[in-house]
Order: sequence, then C-alpha cells, then structure tokens
Amino acid sequence: MNPIATDASTSKTQRMCFLLALRPERVEDYLAAHEHVWPEMLDALRTAGWRNYSLFLRKEDGLVVGYVESRDPQAMTAAMSATDVDARWQKTMAEYFEPSARPDAPLEFLTHYFHLP
Repeated sequence: MNPIATDASTSKTQRMCFLLALRPERVEDYLAAHEHVWPEMLDALRTAGWRNYSLFLRKEDGLVVGYVESRDPQAMTAAMSATDVDARWQKTMAEYFEPSARPDAPLEFLTHYFHLP
C-alpha cells in the first residue's frame, strides 16, 4: 500500500481521492444498494471523521471514484475499519466488486497535486 498523500500541514483539511472497480454487470445493483445506506453506517462515517465524502461512477466500466476530506486520514480510516458496521457493510458490498478490488482492503489514496480554490 502506498502512503497516504498529505497536504503541507497535517492540521489542514486534506482532500483525498481513491478508485474502486465494480463488476460491470453489477453496477445497477450497487447503485440500488446505495439508495438506502444504513443510518448506522452514515453515523459511523461521520464519527470517524469522513467529511464531504462522495462517490462518483463511470457506468460503462464500473469505475468508482471516491472523494473525502479529513484533517487526519490515518485516524479516519483506522477508526472506520475498527467498527463492526464497516465490516458488515463491506461484506455486503463485496459481491459488487471485481475480485481484485476488495472493498475491505486499505484504501490507496491518489496523490493530490493541484487545487484551484
């Protein structure tokens, strides 16, 4: 796993992006599953420090792009990984992802290299 990219100061909110690969034939099912995300999952994400969290999809090939902001990415991901609800959610989501793209694997954040405020 590559180290998480950070802005110059760890006290600043950091913008992070990651990629996931859905099975193209399961895209519609995956979208349907996200119409009703469990309230306890949403609460856990907020409590763990996930801010401005968004998912984007390229339907034709199942590419998912995730975006999140956090002041402490390591703490954010560790806190979420430690929850029971995350383990249960990831187990239910696993069937939608390509075998090589386990949703419960540690996220590999892309390098943030430009921002136009």
